[in-house]
Amino acid sequence: MSDWKTFDPAYCLDDEATIAAYLTACLEDDDGSLFLAALGDVARARGMTKLAADTGLGRESLYKTLSPGANPRHETIRRVIGALGLRLSVETALEK
Repeated sequence: MSDWKTFDPAYCLDDEATIAAYLTACLEDDDGSLFLAALGDVARARGMTKLAADTGLGRESLYKTLSPGANPRHETIRRVIGALGLRLSVETALEK
């Protein structure tokens, strides 16, 4: 039996639909650091070395950018998202 404390979401992020749903759910949370952590999970699932090469960032720099408490620039996040083959979009908020 695996220990829940060692669960790594990156192991479950194995297709585009799952990745999109995961990031979208994290964006809906009021805690902005949750999205950054989720982006780090996706980056690890895809491979940090390849992502570093695709973004032009050093591997260590990429880890720092996606670490808890980091405050990356918008441009850096866009480069990471683009290198992952993703894009962000904005929708109107529907009243409930």
